[in-house]
Amino acid sequence: MIAPRLRLGFAAALSVASLARAEGTPPPSGLDRIRARGELRWGGDSQGGAPYVFQDPMDPNHLIGFEVDLAAALAARLGVRARPIQGQWESLLALLGRGDFDVALNGIEVADEKQRVCLLSRPYYVAPERLAIRRGDGAAPRTLSSLRGRRVGTLPGSLAERTLTRAGAEVRTYEGGQDAIYADLRLGRTDAVLLDGPITRYYGEIDPAFEIVDGGSASDLGEVRYAAAVPLGDEALRDALDQAFASLAKDGTLRAIYERWGLWNDETAALLGDSRPPRPGVAEAFEAWRAAVGRLPPFWERVRDRYPRMMPLFARAAGLTLLISLSAMTLAIALGVLLALGRRFGPAPVRFAAVAYIEFVRGTPLLVQLTMIYFGLPELGLRLDPFAAGCLALGLNYAAAEAENYRAGLESVPLGQSEAAWSLGLSTWQTIRHVLAPQAIRVAIPPMTNDFIALIKDSSLVALVTMTELNKTYMNLASSTRDHLGLGLIVSLWYLAIGLPFARLARHAEARLARTQRRAA
Repeated sequence: MIAPRLRLGFAAALSVASLARAEGTPPPSGLDRIRARGELRWGGDSQGGAPYVFQDPMDPNHLIGFEVDLAAALAARLGVRARPIQGQWESLLALLGRGDFDVALNGIEVADEKQRVCLLSRPYYVAPERLAIRRGDGAAPRTLSSLRGRRVGTLPGSLAERTLTRAGAEVRTYEGGQDAIYADLRLGRTDAVLLDGPITRYYGEIDPAFEIVDGGSASDLGEVRYAAAVPLGDEALRDALDQAFASLAKDGTLRAIYERWGLWNDETAALLGDSRPPRPGVAEAFEAWRAAVGRLPPFWERVRDRYPRMMPLFARAAGLTLLISLSAMTLAIALGVLLALGRRFGPAPVRFAAVAYIEFVRGTPLLVQLTMIYFGLPELGLRLDPFAAGCLALGLNYAAAEAENYRAGLESVPLGQSEAAWSLGLSTWQTIRHVLAPQAIRVAIPPMTNDFIALIKDSSLVALVTMTELNKTYMNLASSTRDHLGLGLIVSLWYLAIGLPFARLARHAEARLARTQRRAA
């Protein structure tokens, strides 16, 4: 079954593409915009890991991968520079249709359903699907027919998933990168893994715990072709990429990239029409990656040498997480106050509208709301940048929870105090300001603090809209270094460092309000 995020991303891509067709006017040429801007913005997901797009395990501040090299070569052919844009892999085509980047270049498979939402260039790489099993497992499946009813891991929305579904396998899909797929096979949670050749080369072949099924028994597993994706209607950019790929294939640049990463194969040689014999030498990039991740250094060695190099990345991501959280919470508090007052003191239509908003927002997933705002609003002519969309979605969602906190605080004040204030001639607004609010705030502060800490963690969802916050940074680094436990402790400390001061501040404010009320009494 295709993962929920993939379904949301593909539906968003379809809606954006449908809107472009409905308007009846072709978009301006992306090629002209690229040359005027002087850079080719290409979308990829570094969480996917090697060998496509990933952060260098030895220097996490740099992005590497064979498609990073390929993007740079394409940009050079177009006379511009390449700039990567981070996006969730399952949402790349939706982000492309929205205009967040010019080209999607991250293992985009040539498939009919993808051509409904984008244009695909000529294929630039082809590889067989390959089956990995645990070494020494005599009961492991070795043919396509033997996969029926067996638990098999793969990536969502891939050719491998469709092949496994048709074969009747119990498909397990993963969104956390390739390493997690093979980890479950190693632990016995799945019986096999079916993935593209490049992934198998980097995660299956190098691990002695796995056996790769090759030869005739695997010949029916199919093959996958990769192409660059451009927005619908932009044939000029698609044609320019086709010419660039042809030029890179003719002068041997593509072959040099693939050989450097250990990916050159007979299928790609036939695709590019390159009949020259294999070149002697070592695949430098592949061997460097293998040396970097082949043996995880001891924890204290990582603490001393590796983690300090990652701190700038974590610091930037933590700053973005905090900024998003504070902005969203400010909106949530302001809107929550209005909703609580409207529900408590407003006329019947206002009370009904407030209740309807609160119940709708609390009853629907935040991920759906973020997708509607980021991908759906452009259909109405309103396009928000990623930061604004993320803050708006979080703020509108948490406003419902805040409204209930404040309503509970207002209702905790005895009714007699409101009546006494009115009898003294205070208006409803004066009663709220001078009598109810000071007492309600004390009750609302603890749950409001809990909501803010929860919002900090929920801010990880903005990774869907091309923002690399704290959790996405952790996932990217863990995928590239295969260090999930140590980096998990690091990112947990960062989250604690962000949230703990606000929790202490809230306790201080609560204690101060309590002292003020005791003096007043």
